Amino acid sequence: MPDTSDSKIATADALTLLLHNQHALGAAIEEITKWLSESGVETVADNAVVAMETLDTNAKAIADAITRLRQS
Repeated sequence: MPDTSDSKIATADALTLLLHNQHALGAAIEEITKWLSESGVETVADNAVVAMETLDTNAKAIADAITRLRQS
């Protein structure tokens, strides 16, 4: 894709949708983690928490990229 304003907007829009998916997945994993914890499956719940932390870290990077694209 050429480096034009339209392509930056399209890229930022696509990244925004991916970021929304990232947040939805995080919320779903959080609900499952709570259920696993309450069911006594702590090891699996701990692994799910690590997955949520990765989603959070990557969501921050995606949000930063969106901001840079929209500002340029």
